[in-house]
Amino acid sequence: MLKPYIFFDKNKKSLKIKSFLSQKMKLYSLVKSNLIIVIGGDGFMLATLKKNHKLKKSFYGINSGDYGFLMNKFSLKNTIKNLSKAKMITISPLVMTVKNKLGITKKTIAINEVSILRQGRQAASLSIKTQSKQIIKKLISDGVLVSTPAGSTAYNLSVYGPILSLNSKKLSISPISAFRPRRWKGKIVSEKSKIIIKNLNPLKRPISAVADNIEFRNAKLISIKTNNAIKFNLLYDKNRSLQKKIKIEELRKEIN
Repeated sequence: MLKPYIFFDKNKKSLKIKSFLSQKMKLYSLVKSNLIIVIGGDGFMLATLKKNHKLKKSFYGINSGDYGFLMNKFSLKNTIKNLSKAKMITISPLVMTVKNKLGITKKTIAINEVSILRQGRQAASLSIKTQSKQIIKKLISDGVLVSTPAGSTAYNLSVYGPILSLNSKKLSISPISAFRPRRWKGKIVSEKSKIIIKNLNPLKRPISAVADNIEFRNAKLISIKTNNAIKFNLLYDKNRSLQKKIKIEELRKEIN
C-alpha cells in the first residue's frame, strides 16, 4: 500500500500538481510514509534527496521544471496509475571531501557530479590520481569533472564526457576546457576508485569544489569516492526509466 508524502517546489505548476494529488490520494506524515513524491525540477530533486538521504524510502519525481531528466512526466489521467506500477532503480552517490587552504576539511555528497572549477581568471593547475595510479601529473584547464553514471548525461555530457550506463560500475573523469595537455580527453575508472585531486598552485590559481550545487571555495585537496552505504531508491514510469533516458542520450550522441 502506497503511503505518500509530498515535497514540492514553490512555483505555480508544482502547487497545482500538489493540489491535484492531495485531492486524489491520502497523504501521510513523513515519518509514516513509505513513498516520497518530489514535485519540481532536477535541482529540487537533487536537493531533496540529499536532505533526506538517511530515510529508507522510495522517491518518485514529478517534473514541474524545465528538462526534468531525473523526473517523471505529470499526467492528469495517468499519474496515479503510474505511481502504483512504477519500477525502482537504486543509485549511490559520491562523497566529496575538501581540504581548503586554511586546513579546514568539509564533506558532502554528490548524486550527479563533482566539479572542480577555477575561481579566478587564471586556469586551474591540477594533479589527478587514484589511490594506486597517477592519472595525470599536471592538467592546466578551467577545471575537471567527476561524474556518476546517473549524472553522465548532465554537466558531464556538456563537457564532452562519456555517457555511462547505470550498471557500468564506472566513474568518468572529464577535463573542462583543457589547455595543457590539449589532447587529454579524460579517463573512465572503477566506481571503487578513490580519486584525489590536488591544486598545484592554490595561491595563484584558486579553485572551488562543487558537489552538484554545493560549493566549497579555495580548495587545496579534494578526494572523491562512491559511498555504497547510501542508497537512493528512485521510481520511474514503465516507459520512462532512467536507464531508457540514458540510452536515448547515447543514441543522440552517436547521431551527432
